[in-house]
Amino acid sequence: MSMTFEGILPWIGGLAALLTSLSYVPQVRKALPQGATEDLSLKTLGILTAGLSVWILYGVLRGDWVIVLGNGIGAALTATVLYCKIRDVRA
Repeated sequence: MSMTFEGILPWIGGLAALLTSLSYVPQVRKALPQGATEDLSLKTLGILTAGLSVWILYGVLRGDWVIVLGNGIGAALTATVLYCKIRDVRA
């Protein structure tokens, strides 16, 4: 690989991670109103949030900011939806 390609590679990965993570924003917006999470799976949200959290740990251990940032955004957004789901189950 050339030095130019290696230099831009993390930015390509960062853009991909950012776009993928931001795909959760519409779900968060739908989940925020009380009672709006009826069709969402609690188990799926829990497993997804846990998986993204492990990816963050992996990224930290590797020292890879792309993995940490992308999965950090995704984990925060899915944790928000998970919180809304738990809130609605208890209501």
